[in-house]
Amino acid sequence: MKTRTMIYLEKRELHALREEARSQRISLAELLRRVVKQYLDRRQLPPAPDASAYLKIVALGASGQKEIAERHDHYLGDALRREHAR
Repeated sequence: MKTRTMIYLEKRELHALREEARSQRISLAELLRRVVKQYLDRRQLPPAPDASAYLKIVALGASGQKEIAERHDHYLGDALRREHAR
């Protein structure tokens, strides 16, 4: 269900939005709904890494790196970022 709302825009902003809506052959309201949806979609948090990403730290201490105990958070973060980047 859609809800009516009111916003205040600068004249130049409103003019630019109307021109964009006209060029896309949609209403100004539809353009604004799309812009809001796109904004909200980008703000969503990325999905949590798969549980297998955490298993990549198993036997990390056997890597030969001596500072594992001191920098374990750093290595865990790196492993999760690499897994999440896929």
